[in-house]
Amino acid sequence: MRSRLYHFSITVKWLPPPPVRDCRFSSNIWQQLGFVDHGFFNEATPHNWIKKHSAGTLSSTFLAGLWWTWRHRNLMCLNNEFWSLPRIMFNLHSSMLAINSAFHSAPVQLPGRLVRWNNNSNCVVLNVDGSCMGSPIRAGYGGILRNSVGFFLQGFSGFIEETTDILFAELTTIHRGLLVAIEDGIEVLVCYTDSLQSVTLLTNSISRYHAYAVLIQDIQDLLSSTNFSIHHCLREGNQCADFMAKLGAISNIEFARHTSPPHELLPLIRLDAMGTVFPRA
Repeated sequence: MRSRLYHFSITVKWLPPPPVRDCRFSSNIWQQLGFVDHGFFNEATPHNWIKKHSAGTLSSTFLAGLWWTWRHRNLMCLNNEFWSLPRIMFNLHSSMLAINSAFHSAPVQLPGRLVRWNNNSNCVVLNVDGSCMGSPIRAGYGGILRNSVGFFLQGFSGFIEETTDILFAELTTIHRGLLVAIEDGIEVLVCYTDSLQSVTLLTNSISRYHAYAVLIQDIQDLLSSTNFSIHHCLREGNQCADFMAKLGAISNIEFARHTSPPHELLPLIRLDAMGTVFPRA
Protein backbone atom coordinates (compact mmCIF):
# COMPACT_ATOMS: atom_id res chain seq x y z
CA MET A 1 0.00 0.00 0.00
CA ARG A 2 1.34 3.37 -0.99
CA SER A 3 1.64 5.75 1.90
CA ARG A 4 0.35 9.23 1.49
CA LEU A 5 2.00 12.30 2.88
CA TYR A 6 -0.41 14.96 4.02
CA HIS A 7 0.61 18.59 4.35
CA PHE A 8 -1.18 20.80 6.82
CA SER A 9 -0.89 24.57 6.79
CA ILE A 10 -1.61 26.63 9.86
CA THR A 11 -2.43 30.31 9.56
CA VAL A 12 -1.34 32.37 12.50
CA LYS A 13 -3.11 35.69 12.91
CA TRP A 14 -0.54 38.32 13.86
CA LEU A 15 -1.74 41.34 15.75
CA PRO A 16 0.45 44.42 15.31
CA PRO A 17 1.31 46.48 18.38
CA PRO A 18 -1.20 49.28 19.00
CA PRO A 19 -0.06 52.59 17.45
CA VAL A 20 -1.54 54.49 20.43
CA ARG A 21 1.14 52.85 22.56
CA ASP A 22 4.21 52.20 20.44
CA CYS A 23 4.60 55.08 18.00
CA ARG A 24 7.25 57.59 19.03
CA PHE A 25 4.87 60.41 19.96
CA SER A 26 2.42 58.11 21.80
CA SER A 27 5.17 56.48 23.84
CA ASN A 28 6.35 59.95 24.92
CA ILE A 29 2.88 60.67 26.27
CA TRP A 30 2.75 57.40 28.22
CA GLN A 31 6.17 58.03 29.71
CA GLN A 32 5.12 61.53 30.77
CA LEU A 33 2.19 59.89 32.59
CA GLY A 34 4.56 57.60 34.48
CA PHE A 35 4.12 54.40 32.46
CA VAL A 36 7.81 53.64 32.10
CA ASP A 37 7.85 49.96 33.03
CA HIS A 38 9.24 47.73 30.27
CA GLY A 39 6.28 45.36 30.56
CA PHE A 40 3.80 48.13 29.76
CA PHE A 41 5.09 48.29 26.18
CA ASN A 42 5.42 44.49 25.71
CA GLU A 43 1.87 43.24 26.33
CA ALA A 44 1.12 40.63 23.66
CA THR A 45 -2.23 41.87 22.36
CA PRO A 46 -4.08 45.19 22.45
CA HIS A 47 -7.03 43.45 24.16
CA ASN A 48 -4.93 42.20 27.05
CA TRP A 49 -3.08 45.52 27.30
CA ILE A 50 -6.28 47.56 27.62
CA LYS A 51 -7.95 45.04 29.96
CA LYS A 52 -4.95 44.90 32.27
CA HIS A 53 -4.45 48.65 32.68
CA SER A 54 -8.13 49.69 32.78
CA ALA A 55 -8.28 48.54 36.40
CA GLY A 56 -6.24 49.55 39.40
CA THR A 57 -5.04 52.78 40.94
CA LEU A 58 -3.85 54.22 37.61
CA SER A 59 -6.98 53.30 35.64
CA SER A 60 -8.21 56.90 35.20
CA THR A 61 -4.74 57.97 34.07
CA PHE A 62 -4.60 55.08 31.60
CA LEU A 63 -8.08 55.70 30.18
CA ALA A 64 -7.43 59.42 29.71
CA GLY A 65 -4.09 58.63 28.08
CA LEU A 66 -5.75 56.11 25.75
CA TRP A 67 -8.32 58.66 24.65
CA TRP A 68 -5.85 61.50 23.95
CA THR A 69 -3.20 59.37 22.22
CA TRP A 70 -5.94 57.99 19.96
CA ARG A 71 -7.35 61.43 19.29
CA HIS A 72 -3.93 62.89 18.51
CA ARG A 73 -3.14 60.04 16.08
CA ASN A 74 -6.36 60.80 14.24
CA LEU A 75 -5.41 64.47 14.06
CA MET A 76 -1.98 63.58 12.68
CA CYS A 77 -3.17 60.96 10.17
CA LEU A 78 -6.40 62.57 8.98
CA ASN A 79 -5.81 66.32 9.38
CA ASN A 80 -2.02 66.53 9.29
CA GLU A 81 -2.32 68.43 12.59
CA PHE A 82 0.32 68.14 15.29
CA TRP A 83 -0.18 69.21 18.89
CA SER A 84 2.66 69.98 21.28
CA LEU A 85 3.20 67.60 24.18
CA PRO A 86 2.35 70.29 26.82
CA ARG A 87 -0.96 70.98 25.07
CA ILE A 88 -1.88 67.28 25.06
CA MET A 89 -0.89 66.89 28.71
CA PHE A 90 -3.08 69.85 29.69
CA ASN A 91 -6.14 68.29 28.01
CA LEU A 92 -5.25 64.86 29.34
CA HIS A 93 -5.11 66.00 32.96
CA SER A 94 -8.51 67.68 32.53
CA SER A 95 -9.93 64.34 31.34
CA MET A 96 -8.39 62.56 34.34
CA LEU A 97 -10.17 64.96 36.68
CA ALA A 98 -13.46 64.38 34.86
CA ILE A 99 -13.09 60.59 35.13
CA ASN A 100 -12.22 60.77 38.82
CA SER A 101 -15.11 63.08 39.62
CA ALA A 102 -17.54 60.73 37.85
CA PHE A 103 -16.65 57.86 40.20
CA HIS A 104 -16.06 59.70 43.46
CA SER A 105 -18.59 61.69 45.42
CA ALA A 106 -15.90 63.81 47.08
CA PRO A 107 -15.10 67.03 45.22
CA VAL A 108 -12.00 66.94 43.05
CA GLN A 109 -9.46 69.73 43.48
CA LEU A 110 -9.00 71.45 40.14
CA PRO A 111 -5.55 72.65 39.14
CA GLY A 112 -4.72 76.32 38.79
CA ARG A 113 -5.75 77.94 35.53
CA LEU A 114 -3.39 77.37 32.62
CA VAL A 115 -2.88 80.06 30.01
CA ARG A 116 -1.39 80.08 26.52
CA TRP A 117 -0.92 82.53 23.69
CA ASN A 118 -4.18 83.52 21.99
CA ASN A 119 -4.15 82.33 18.38
CA ASN A 120 -7.79 81.45 17.90
CA SER A 121 -8.29 83.60 14.80
CA ASN A 122 -7.21 82.81 11.27
CA CYS A 123 -5.66 86.24 10.72
CA VAL A 124 -2.78 88.43 11.87
CA VAL A 125 -2.43 88.57 15.66
CA LEU A 126 -1.07 91.68 17.38
CA ASN A 127 0.05 91.46 21.00
CA VAL A 128 0.86 94.74 22.76
CA ASP A 129 1.99 95.78 26.22
CA GLY A 130 3.13 98.82 28.18
CA SER A 131 5.81 98.96 30.83
CA CYS A 132 6.85 101.24 33.68
CA MET A 133 10.00 100.04 35.39
CA GLY A 134 13.13 101.08 37.20
CA SER A 135 13.99 103.91 39.56
CA PRO A 136 13.56 106.55 38.38
CA ILE A 137 10.63 105.07 36.47
CA ARG A 138 11.08 104.66 32.72
CA ALA A 139 8.00 104.03 30.58
CA GLY A 140 8.02 102.03 27.39
CA TYR A 141 5.75 100.19 25.01
CA GLY A 142 6.06 97.34 22.56
CA GLY A 143 4.26 94.86 20.38
CA ILE A 144 4.65 91.88 18.10
CA LEU A 145 2.75 90.90 14.95
CA ARG A 146 2.44 87.20 14.09
CA ASN A 147 0.33 85.06 11.82
CA SER A 148 -2.18 82.60 13.28
CA VAL A 149 0.42 79.83 13.71
CA GLY A 150 2.88 82.06 15.54
CA PHE A 151 5.27 83.03 12.73
CA PHE A 152 6.97 86.36 13.51
CA LEU A 153 6.05 89.14 11.06
CA GLN A 154 7.53 92.15 12.82
CA GLY A 155 7.79 93.89 16.15
CA PHE A 156 8.07 97.41 17.49
CA SER A 157 9.13 99.13 20.70
CA GLY A 158 9.68 102.60 22.06
CA PHE A 159 10.54 104.81 25.03
CA ILE A 160 7.95 107.25 26.39
CA GLU A 161 9.53 110.34 27.86
CA GLU A 162 8.15 112.28 30.84
CA THR A 163 5.47 109.85 32.02
CA THR A 164 5.12 107.28 34.77
CA ASP A 165 1.50 106.35 34.00
CA ILE A 166 1.10 102.72 32.94
CA LEU A 167 -2.35 103.41 31.42
CA PHE A 168 -0.83 105.96 29.03
CA ALA A 169 1.83 103.40 28.07
CA GLU A 170 -0.82 100.74 27.44
CA LEU A 171 -2.94 103.04 25.27
CA THR A 172 0.13 104.28 23.40
CA THR A 173 1.20 100.77 22.39
CA ILE A 174 -2.31 99.90 21.17
CA HIS A 175 -2.35 103.06 19.06
CA ARG A 176 1.14 102.43 17.67
CA GLY A 177 0.37 98.80 16.92
CA LEU A 178 -2.77 99.60 14.95
CA LEU A 179 -0.92 102.26 12.94
CA VAL A 180 1.88 99.80 12.12
CA ALA A 181 -0.68 97.26 10.89
CA ILE A 182 -2.41 99.86 8.71
CA GLU A 183 0.91 101.04 7.24
CA ASP A 184 1.77 97.43 6.36
CA GLY A 185 -1.54 96.92 4.56
CA ILE A 186 -2.94 94.35 6.99
CA GLU A 187 -6.66 94.01 6.38
CA VAL A 188 -7.84 91.73 9.19
CA LEU A 189 -6.26 91.82 12.64
CA VAL A 190 -6.96 90.81 16.23
CA CYS A 191 -5.19 92.84 18.91
CA TYR A 192 -4.59 91.46 22.40
CA THR A 193 -3.58 93.44 25.48
CA ASP A 194 -3.40 92.38 29.11
CA SER A 195 -4.67 95.82 30.18
CA LEU A 196 -8.33 95.21 30.99
CA GLN A 197 -8.73 98.91 31.83
CA SER A 198 -7.66 99.86 28.31
CA VAL A 199 -10.08 97.41 26.69
CA THR A 200 -12.92 98.70 28.88
CA LEU A 201 -12.18 102.33 27.94
CA LEU A 202 -11.96 101.51 24.23
CA THR A 203 -15.14 99.44 24.04
CA ASN A 204 -17.36 101.80 26.01
CA SER A 205 -18.33 105.46 25.89
CA ILE A 206 -16.05 107.68 27.95
CA SER A 207 -16.20 111.19 29.28
CA ARG A 208 -14.70 113.84 27.03
CA TYR A 209 -12.95 115.11 30.14
CA HIS A 210 -10.91 111.92 30.56
CA ALA A 211 -7.17 112.65 30.71
CA TYR A 212 -6.56 110.53 27.59
CA ALA A 213 -9.84 111.23 25.78
CA VAL A 214 -8.09 112.33 22.56
CA LEU A 215 -5.86 109.24 22.41
CA ILE A 216 -8.78 106.94 23.21
CA GLN A 217 -10.90 108.55 20.49
CA ASP A 218 -8.07 108.15 17.97
CA ILE A 219 -7.86 104.43 18.72
CA GLN A 220 -11.65 104.03 18.53
CA ASP A 221 -11.63 105.74 15.12
CA LEU A 222 -8.96 103.34 13.86
CA LEU A 223 -10.95 100.34 15.09
CA SER A 224 -14.20 101.57 13.54
CA SER A 225 -12.62 102.26 10.14
CA THR A 226 -10.84 98.90 9.83
CA ASN A 227 -11.54 95.22 10.23
CA PHE A 228 -9.54 95.23 13.47
CA SER A 229 -10.74 94.14 16.92
CA ILE A 230 -9.29 94.41 20.39
CA HIS A 231 -9.52 91.88 23.21
CA HIS A 232 -8.21 91.32 26.70
CA CYS A 233 -5.76 88.50 27.40
CA LEU A 234 -4.00 87.32 30.53
CA ARG A 235 -0.41 88.44 31.01
CA GLU A 236 0.91 84.85 31.04
CA GLY A 237 -0.18 84.63 27.40
CA ASN A 238 1.30 88.03 26.53
CA GLN A 239 4.96 87.43 27.37
CA CYS A 240 6.36 88.33 23.95
CA ALA A 241 4.73 91.76 24.05
CA ASP A 242 5.94 92.24 27.63
CA PHE A 243 9.49 91.57 26.42
CA MET A 244 9.15 94.20 23.68
CA ALA A 245 7.67 96.77 26.09
CA LYS A 246 10.58 96.35 28.52
CA LEU A 247 12.97 96.60 25.59
CA GLY A 248 11.41 99.97 24.77
CA ALA A 249 11.59 101.15 28.38
CA ILE A 250 15.35 100.58 28.63
CA SER A 251 16.07 102.27 25.30
CA ASN A 252 16.18 105.94 24.39
CA ILE A 253 14.46 105.45 21.02
CA GLU A 254 10.98 106.91 20.69
CA PHE A 255 9.94 104.32 18.08
CA ALA A 256 11.78 101.36 16.56
CA ARG A 257 10.66 98.66 14.14
CA HIS A 258 12.06 95.15 14.42
CA THR A 259 11.94 93.25 11.13
CA SER A 260 13.54 90.23 12.81
CA PRO A 261 13.00 89.14 16.42
CA PRO A 262 15.63 89.98 19.04
CA HIS A 263 17.65 86.89 19.87
CA GLU A 264 16.41 86.77 23.49
CA LEU A 265 12.80 86.80 22.25
CA LEU A 266 13.15 83.62 20.14
CA PRO A 267 12.52 81.11 22.97
CA LEU A 268 9.27 82.88 23.93
CA ILE A 269 8.09 82.91 20.29
CA ARG A 270 8.78 79.18 20.00
CA LEU A 271 6.88 78.39 23.21
CA ASP A 272 3.84 80.35 21.99
CA ALA A 273 3.91 78.66 18.57
CA MET A 274 4.04 75.24 20.27
CA GLY A 275 0.94 76.03 22.29
CA THR A 276 2.78 75.83 25.59
CA VAL A 277 0.58 76.51 28.60
CA PHE A 278 1.67 78.53 31.64
CA PRO A 279 0.14 78.43 35.15
CA ARG A 280 -1.88 81.49 36.06
CA ALA A 281 -0.21 83.24 38.98
